[in-house]
Amino acid sequence: MHNKSVLEKEASNNLDITELIIDSIQDIKGKNILKLDLRELDDAPTDYFIICEGDSTTQISAIADNIVYRTKSELGLYPSHVEGKQHANWILVDYFDVIVHVFYPETRRFYEIEDLWSDAKSTEYQNI
Repeated sequence: MHNKSVLEKEASNNLDITELIIDSIQDIKGKNILKLDLRELDDAPTDYFIICEGDSTTQISAIADNIVYRTKSELGLYPSHVEGKQHANWILVDYFDVIVHVFYPETRRFYEIEDLWSDAKSTEYQNI
């Protein structure tokens, strides 16, 4: 039986969590989903950013809540930190290796996180 190395396990866990987070966003019809792979950047604060947007503060809250619910129930993972729930223009859900940014469209354009990390490898997901 082949035992995965610690690094292989971490890599597969990160992949599993990113896939689950993206699916959780799509469940609530989040739009313009982008995954930034920051692992090859020297000054990166995390391994992945997942960025998306919702059409209303209610939808933004629902997306963030669904991410937290599904990662907890399906992977047994709790976020280390959630910010922005009060105003819900930008909710950040932090899993250390993966940080999720759920934006209101105007807030996303203002902060331009994609541009700040434009040298990261990016994957776009179709709106469903």
